[in-house]
Amino acid sequence: MKKAFRIGLVIVLSVAIVVGYYYYLSHKNGSKPSEDAEETEVEYILGKDFESDYPPTPREVVKWYNRIIKALYAEKYEDSDLTEMGMQIRQLLDEELLEYNPETTYIASLKQDVMDYHAREKTIVQSKVTDSANITYATINGYNCAYVDAYYFTKEGSTYSRTYEKFVLRQAADGKWKILTFKMVEGDADDWK
Repeated sequence: MKKAFRIGLVIVLSVAIVVGYYYYLSHKNGSKPSEDAEETEVEYILGKDFESDYPPTPREVVKWYNRIIKALYAEKYEDSDLTEMGMQIRQLLDEELLEYNPETTYIASLKQDVMDYHAREKTIVQSKVTDSANITYATINGYNCAYVDAYYFTKEGSTYSRTYEKFVLRQAADGKWKILTFKMVEGDADDWK
């Protein structure tokens, strides 16, 4: 009888220790977020430091521009995040383009454009940048320039459409490629297969 009592007591204590340890582990962080919590696209963009880790090629600059634009039009975020993402975009723009688009004017215009997209239920579903082999390089007025094509697949309500843009990037004195201008161009979906 004593032996059965001791075995029962050991089992109960063992179970209590296991349950107590599990409870401790599951509640030791309190309200802190889990280290395994996934970072949102907006958080990832805002965490990007272009000062120390600038995109090395014209194609990568346009890809980052598109990534930010897509998040602006498709993701959920705070108003302050919109301003910060706008400032991230400005780091990718050439000084000459920045002069034509002062910070306050640019951010206000960006906010208005995003509000317009949301009001029309329009989002950028996908963006794609041409392959590196299809980028054209030229020297214009002593500056190294690159021409990069991109397309945007958008949804407005239940309608889908594509738009094509040509980006012109200019290499700054520090070697970074900056967006000088971009414009809509005619495109063909077959060119992107």
